[in-house]
Amino acid sequence: MSTYRTLYPEIKPFHQCHLDVGDGHQVYVEQSGNPDGIPAVYLHGGPGGGSQPSQRQVFDPEKYHIVLFDQRGCGQSRPWASLEYNTTWHLVADMELIRIGLGFDKWLVCGGSWGSTLALTYAISHPDRVSALILRGIFTLRRLELEWFYQSGASFIFPDAWELFIDPIPADERGDLIGAYYRRLTGGDAAERIRCARAWSQWEGGTINLLPRPQQIDLFGKPDFAEAFARIETHYFHHGGFFDYDNWILQSVNAIQHIPTTIIQGRYDVCTPMKTAWELHQSMPQADFFIIPDSGHAFDEPGITDRLIRTTEYISRCN
Repeated sequence: MSTYRTLYPEIKPFHQCHLDVGDGHQVYVEQSGNPDGIPAVYLHGGPGGGSQPSQRQVFDPEKYHIVLFDQRGCGQSRPWASLEYNTTWHLVADMELIRIGLGFDKWLVCGGSWGSTLALTYAISHPDRVSALILRGIFTLRRLELEWFYQSGASFIFPDAWELFIDPIPADERGDLIGAYYRRLTGGDAAERIRCARAWSQWEGGTINLLPRPQQIDLFGKPDFAEAFARIETHYFHHGGFFDYDNWILQSVNAIQHIPTTIIQGRYDVCTPMKTAWELHQSMPQADFFIIPDSGHAFDEPGITDRLIRTTEYISRCN
């Protein structure tokens, strides 16, 4: 493609609040764009990554009523880094509280990486409340996907970064790195938590782009971001995403075959390899499927951003 589409100009929210969702949690929710526009929610990654202002810019602010929220325990939600009452199913319930509170009958649900996991889970749970799905960097939280990135697979491509990732874990515990990290990130040694959180987070920050970006690795290593990100990720991954069985999402997508769906996947995505996106495409053959040939995993890879923008524009023209 000769000219890539880029994000819409920066915008500010017209409303921000903390929504009491119960269980001692208050979830940060913001609205931007056109209050009378097409309802759309963008689901951030992680879990534990928090929303980013640039995620508003995927949508034309004149045509969309844009909703972002920070999932339990991260970003501006409270309490910070909390793992109590923090499961996939709590997040699905939180989304319904937000949708109902905003008075939307249906909304477009867009998410990347873990956001694609949550988007699919929400849609399967509430198939009549989703007007369209836009999914990027497909992740279904199966054991094989976790083992590829956190045990053996991605390590073959990034052996230098892998050495830094495994360094905090003794050799005799490296047969289950997710479990080893989970024990330390939920333990009582604050210094060890920070060290492990930074190593965990910077492994992801250094591998999500086609060409690694030192400034992004530094951002992922900031202690406040890293601790919430790593604690919540290992909590979810250690518990298998709180799904009833390992392949729950792909075996449940028959419930959402009627929802207009777009799947966007970077060819060289090391974090969530294309095998999963391909299998989702095979399970949902009616979905539009775009393989971005010059991209890794991240939302801001130029080819991925381009396809996200073209997709939201197309949907707005159809409404």
